[in-house]
Amino acid sequence: MADDAALYRLLTWLSPAYPVGAYAYSHGLEDAVERGIACDGRGVCRYVAAVLQSGAGRSDGVLFAAAYRAAAADAADDLAAVAELAAAWRATAEIALEAGAQGQAFLSVTRRAWSHPMLDALARLPYPPSLPVVVAVAAAAHDASLPQALLAYLHAFAANLVSAAVRLVPLGQGEGQQVIAALEDTVRAARDLALTTPLDEVGAAAGVIELCSMRHETQYTRLFRS
Repeated sequence: MADDAALYRLLTWLSPAYPVGAYAYSHGLEDAVERGIACDGRGVCRYVAAVLQSGAGRSDGVLFAAAYRAAAADAADDLAAVAELAAAWRATAEIALEAGAQGQAFLSVTRRAWSHPMLDALARLPYPPSLPVVVAVAAAAHDASLPQALLAYLHAFAANLVSAAVRLVPLGQGEGQQVIAALEDTVRAARDLALTTPLDEVGAAAGVIELCSMRHETQYTRLFRS
C-alpha cells in the first residue's frame, strides 16, 4: 500500500494536468523549430535527447538526486546548498524562469495538497526553488523511491518538450508518441547517469540548445515563454 501511495503521488505530480504551467515552456525548442533544427520527428527526438544527455536534463538529474538524498537524510544545510546551486545553474534568463516559476508553482500546490515540513523549509528560501529540487524533496518526504521518482521526472521533462513540438512543428499526436517511445532508453540512461554522478561533477555542454534559448528571448513571434 505504501508503494501504491507513492506511485499515485508521482503520477499526480508529474501529470500534464498538475498546475505548474509546464505547457507554457519549450526550453528553446520554439527557436529550433523556426530555424529548421527540429522541424520533424527525427529532429525533435535529437533535440530532446541532447537536453537529456548534455543539457539541463543531465544537470537537473544530478541536482534532483542530491536534493532527494539530502531531504531523506534530513540534512537541512546540504539541501539548502543544493537548492542554491540548482537556482544558479541556469544558462539563460528564460531557462532560469522556466525552472524557478515551475518550481514555485509546484511548491505552492503541493504544500496545500501534500503538506510536509521539508516543503515548508523550501518556501522560506529567499529565491524560487528550481523544479527538480522541489519535486525531489516532495518525493523524499512522501516515500517515493529515488530511482522511480527521478525516472518519472525526466520522463515528464521529455514529454513536455515533445508536447510543445506537437504544437510547434506541428507533429501529429501519433508521431509525438513515436518520439516519446524512441526516447525511452535515453531517459533511462539519463536517470542512471544522474544516480551515479557526484554533485561536484555536475555539468552540462549543450551550446546549441542554450543559443536557441537566448535567441528565443528576442524571437519575433512566440507561443512559449522559453
